[in-house]
Amino acid sequence: MEGLIYTTEIPDKVLFYSLFETTGWNDQYQLNADELMIALKNSWYMISAYDGDRLVGFGRMICDGVVHALILDLIVLPDYRNQGIGGQILDKLVKKCRQHQIRDIQLFCAKGYTGFYENLGFKKRPDEAPGMEIKLFL
Repeated sequence: MEGLIYTTEIPDKVLFYSLFETTGWNDQYQLNADELMIALKNSWYMISAYDGDRLVGFGRMICDGVVHALILDLIVLPDYRNQGIGGQILDKLVKKCRQHQIRDIQLFCAKGYTGFYENLGFKKRPDEAPGMEIKLFL
């Protein structure tokens, strides 16, 4: 989508909490805005997408810096979905891993979104294993 700004800065606490609430995940997690900020600050890398001052997309990773990375919280505001924003965020996260030669990328995938990740190169893991993965530099 044209006109969006992508940044690696931690988003505003209120804006992120509002975006996070659109997922329904907080029904289970019951996190407040301060707890979410702690999680973000402990991330290895993150990408925020803005339309003006509006946070419309986000994704982050935790990583050991050498072998494993885990992509979390890939969120796009419902009104902005199906415009390529999630793919752009995911691409930027994977590029960061490539730059650091991270060998294994795992991700949490929300129910119903496996096709999105498969179209971008990720594969379902065996039924007895959680998540999805993409192997780099093997």
